[in-house]
Amino acid sequence: MRITTWAEYGVICALHLAKRAAEPAVNGRDLAAREQLPPDYVEQILLRLRRAGLVTSTRGARGGYSLARPAAEITVREIIAAAELVTFDLHCESHPVDEVRCSTSHDCSIRPVWMMLQRRIDEVLQSVSLADLLQTEPTVRQRVGLPVLTAQGS
Repeated sequence: MRITTWAEYGVICALHLAKRAAEPAVNGRDLAAREQLPPDYVEQILLRLRRAGLVTSTRGARGGYSLARPAAEITVREIIAAAELVTFDLHCESHPVDEVRCSTSHDCSIRPVWMMLQRRIDEVLQSVSLADLLQTEPTVRQRVGLPVLTAQGS
């Protein structure tokens, strides 16, 4: 699996909104500047997040974006699915090498492995909320079952 720019920027934008949840709506251009992301890209991502119901937008001079739900109720899977439109591209289904070999009627011993990987990736992404990402890196590492790095890097 490759994390695309759409997915990464989507998580960065959502996390930025979560950090500023107590503030008024956040302007997309301001968010882009603070996160050092391309403004046009950010606007497109925020539009996708709005269409998915993850953020709300307010028009006007003091308008902008804010989370539609508390950060604890928004998962990384939802953000990536909204920004990227999928969390894991099952290539044999979206871009079949061969219409016969890649059809669901054809016996393919590889497809179940990709399907299992897709399911496991979605499970992991679903288990991590935006509120989890508001924590420090050691806390998030512990939360997702990774070793906590010490100052010496171990």
